[in-house]
Amino acid sequence: MSARWLHGFALVAAVLLLDVSLTFHNIWPTPAISWRGEVSIELAAYMLACIGAAFTGASRAGRTSSVTLRVVTVVWMLLVLGRYADVTATALFGRDINLYWDLRFIPDVVSLLAKAAHVWLVLGVTLAIVFALGVLYVVLRWALGRVALAAHDIRGRIALAVAAAVVLVPGIPVARPVTLTFARQLGVAIRAMAGTTTVPPGPAMTSSLARVKGADVYLIFLESYGAVTFDRAEFVRGLAAPRAEFDKAIHDTNRDVVSAFVESPTFGGSSWLAHISLMSGVEVRDPDVNAMLMAQKRDTIVTNFKREGYRTVALMPGLWQAWPEGGFYGFDDIYGGERLDYRGPQFGWFDIPDEYALAKFDALEADKPARAPLFMFFPTISTHTPFRPTPPYQADWKRVLTGQPFGQAELDRSFDEQADWLNLGPSYVDAMAYTYATLSGYLRTRSDRDFVMILLGDHQPPALVSGEGAPWDVPVHVIASRRGVLDALIAKGFRRGLTPARPDLSHMNALLPILLDSFAQE
Repeated sequence: MSARWLHGFALVAAVLLLDVSLTFHNIWPTPAISWRGEVSIELAAYMLACIGAAFTGASRAGRTSSVTLRVVTVVWMLLVLGRYADVTATALFGRDINLYWDLRFIPDVVSLLAKAAHVWLVLGVTLAIVFALGVLYVVLRWALGRVALAAHDIRGRIALAVAAAVVLVPGIPVARPVTLTFARQLGVAIRAMAGTTTVPPGPAMTSSLARVKGADVYLIFLESYGAVTFDRAEFVRGLAAPRAEFDKAIHDTNRDVVSAFVESPTFGGSSWLAHISLMSGVEVRDPDVNAMLMAQKRDTIVTNFKREGYRTVALMPGLWQAWPEGGFYGFDDIYGGERLDYRGPQFGWFDIPDEYALAKFDALEADKPARAPLFMFFPTISTHTPFRPTPPYQADWKRVLTGQPFGQAELDRSFDEQADWLNLGPSYVDAMAYTYATLSGYLRTRSDRDFVMILLGDHQPPALVSGEGAPWDVPVHVIASRRGVLDALIAKGFRRGLTPARPDLSHMNALLPILLDSFAQE
């Protein structure tokens, strides 16, 4: 085969590779990708730029300078990575990526992954990523160089011009330009830095709380507790027994439950957006609004309860650093991971099992004699992605507070279960079953307590668990022995029992006035 034919095949391979690198799509719900035969506008622009450079003599001796090629290769790699983030974010997390806000959390996510995984796995993944980036650089530099070289030959210029003109042919599928994705992200960053986002007013925090006077009120956000637990048949089957036991524990302790669906402001992560939306009554869908809201002095559900004589406490087992939200909400006290003093085996990213956190809260606050009623805010952590290792449920709640809360056989079973990142459904069901068991046990061990328990999902689990196109709905349950509270909630759209009904009751922020109005005496 002649050298001319070899060069021709190499050019075709280079053009095809560069096109695929900017037009691939996600294979839902995995991190894998596929090509659908679309063409790239950026590639057409690059081929025309190479032709223009050849005509103007912008390159030396018929070759693109090595410095220019290195720069172009790095830029192209950024485009490839941007494309990957853009097409896989929805499949993995159920929402679009926001580079301005999401990039700052990458170090936290990396540290959490490193903490949850074995050191050799972390090292292996790191080396694999470095190797993959190195291979990508080499392959892209070869392909970009091959296109630039072809532009210095008359036949090559004709071929490149024809290939570039393909994007203008009617009926040819053209991929969304990656540069537009970066332009959109840049616009988000500019608006965020310019502070042009406004924060709407929240609802009035003037509830008398007459219907809950004297009772403790627990606001518990259940991590990743989404409508998918009621929507997907395999999850419904897997959780049927734990949910039935939970329902039995509610009624065996002379309590009742009402439920609804609400729409969360976030999906698959960013739990704090759900927290602040409910507690402030302002819908917060991005960190920009979150930051601006926290810079203001606002009433929250916490300040409402405080004015009515409640001691307000945040139970934060996942908190190991500064938490500016605590000052915004106005809690009387905050129990972070260090203050909870957990000395048992570590589970998942945040070490502390939810059961221990509840038991410790009782020891620190609820078991005190002659105390004020408590308002407790508790975002759980044991059902955080990847849902492994799932702590064993310990029926002896006193043992939970010791240095050896579990038997060795229980621990071995827990730690032997590894997360399957391509099928997290089974581990998600196990983690939710643990949550139901913990809540059931707490209700039974505190059967003599007068409290109103608000259980609310913060967001759906990631899209690889929730499914493609899943709604942003989360369940909310209110458990109490005070019939007046439950009847008021039913009048506002809740349904009796643990199974919520659609349509959604409201957005999450609009749930706050519903709760406060139901807690007030009309």
